[in-house]
Amino acid sequence: MRVVVQRVKKASVKVDNKIVGQIGNGLLLFIGVGPFDKAQGEVKKLASKILNLRIFGDKNDKMNLSLLDIKGEILVIPQFTLFADCSKGNRPYFGEAAKPEISQPLFKKFIVELKKAGLKVEKGEFGAKMEVELVNDGPVTIILES
Repeated sequence: MRVVVQRVKKASVKVDNKIVGQIGNGLLLFIGVGPFDKAQGEVKKLASKILNLRIFGDKNDKMNLSLLDIKGEILVIPQFTLFADCSKGNRPYFGEAAKPEISQPLFKKFIVELKKAGLKVEKGEFGAKMEVELVNDGPVTIILES
């Protein structure tokens, strides 16, 4: 799994011009699932890593606080394009992304794991064309892989 983590002041996602997810201060997560991602343990480990990443400023503006510490919010967007292969030619090849029958259940399990923390968790719509708006805070952008 690949996750692009962005610290945001706010973010939202629309499907068919209707907001389906919206958060304030917290993390915007773009998640891609690869063809060999199947383990629930990896989902749990990745969710824990994200919840505990110390990337929010403390009183001295040092990155020392986690999402849990600040009681931040989470917006999760499924994004198969994170597995694009651009090594040949100019058109990305997406064959390295997992098929929906693998990726959708893992996406749902990832959401369940995040929600266990008791924070607000919103999500995009799997398989839909989405419009994502965000105000990146920092900017802070981190890429994680399981």
